[in-house]
Amino acid sequence: MAKNNTKKQVLITKEGLEKLVDELANFKSVRRKEIAARLKEAISYGDLSENSEYEEAKNEQAFIEGRIIELEKMIDNAEIITEGVKSTDATIQIGTVITVQNITDNDEPETYTIVGSTEADPTENKISNESPIGSALLGKTKNDVIKVKVPAGIFEFKILKIK
Repeated sequence: MAKNNTKKQVLITKEGLEKLVDELANFKSVRRKEIAARLKEAISYGDLSENSEYEEAKNEQAFIEGRIIELEKMIDNAEIITEGVKSTDATIQIGTVITVQNITDNDEPETYTIVGSTEADPTENKISNESPIGSALLGKTKNDVIKVKVPAGIFEFKILKIK
């Protein structure tokens, strides 16, 4: 049987990969045991055809097993990205920390880290390289102005700092 060579590369930081490995270990060692115990208890109630606890546990088991497969694929296809760049005149790439200002709305400057889509988390100011803003920033340098089309409209951002 031939292997599928169309693996989707997962760009991720070292810390992001560690989080995925920890999550996988938790699912395999803790969550699987918890769900097995729930299933055993639900089966002890008898008639499985009208046993909501059993159905709920089976659904959770399917979710857990699906997540384990998803995590294993991401870890197998992970490519560690380097954190940041050293030169102030460098171009923006994955792992770069940048400060931008929305000059369309004259907002306060905001600092973001460009990360792979697996690690994107707007609450931690980590934006995906595949997002409209993230992809528009890639390859740009300090003082560049970019136009980005987002669901709320078209905005201009000025790159104030790259580190």
